[in-house]
Amino acid sequence: MSEEELRQQAARWWRTSICDIAPGRIAYRGYPIEDLIGRIAFPAMIWLMLRGDLPTPAQERLLQAALVASVDHGPHAPSIAIAQMAVSCGLPLNGAMASAINTLDDVHGGAGEQAIELYEDVLRRREGREIEQAAGAAIDHFTATRSKYLPGFGHRFHPVDPRAAPLLALVDAAADEGSVGGDYAKAARAIERVMQQRKSKLIPMNIDGATAVIYGELGFASPLARGVFCLSRAVGILAHAWEQTGRKDRNKGPMPKQFGYNYEGQPRRSLGGAS
Repeated sequence: MSEEELRQQAARWWRTSICDIAPGRIAYRGYPIEDLIGRIAFPAMIWLMLRGDLPTPAQERLLQAALVASVDHGPHAPSIAIAQMAVSCGLPLNGAMASAINTLDDVHGGAGEQAIELYEDVLRRREGREIEQAAGAAIDHFTATRSKYLPGFGHRFHPVDPRAAPLLALVDAAADEGSVGGDYAKAARAIERVMQQRKSKLIPMNIDGATAVIYGELGFASPLARGVFCLSRAVGILAHAWEQTGRKDRNKGPMPKQFGYNYEGQPRRSLGGAS
């Protein structure tokens, strides 16, 4: 094999449709970087990189709203607490951010992805039946096969998540003007209604459920909902990690040291015969 053939083989191995970079040339999805700088906002850049083209103004507004809404939830969120602890243990900002982002998995961070999957199951089951019936069947399937906790509904801290209503209002406005279809919002609200009927109380949509509506309406694949959430939450993680660098805490644990913990092991005992 000639050197040129080896070069071509290596180039095919690392082929990409995302970026075109050579000495003196940088382009993303075909757009020269000098045309993008100063002309598009970061949400539009995220869309371009993930989707291959630029969003419409309405699409960009919805994506931006979802990104803004998910930035932070304080040290109540494990990812934020871990960022603070990591810095206090001597990690630099990049190490603290990596430690924190690694916790954004199925339980803490994955609910948006799971909520899209749940909404899509509702929409698949809707043909030939009322949407509430489809929602009930999707709920039953999810709780039987995955978890008793429905992703995107209820909140351990907020009786009503203050972020959900403004996001849904933006989706409704976009649907009214024809920028999105509105089906994911209908599926989410049908789930909310069915659960209220079954439990005789409202279990309101939370931030994960509302942003999942947006990502679904915008046509993002469900795994990207988690990925984009990580991008958003990284901002809060960075802010808290940076704040921690200005403090004198060292080896910050999950609780102040004046608070103890419960020991649940064996009572104090002896080896026998040992002095």
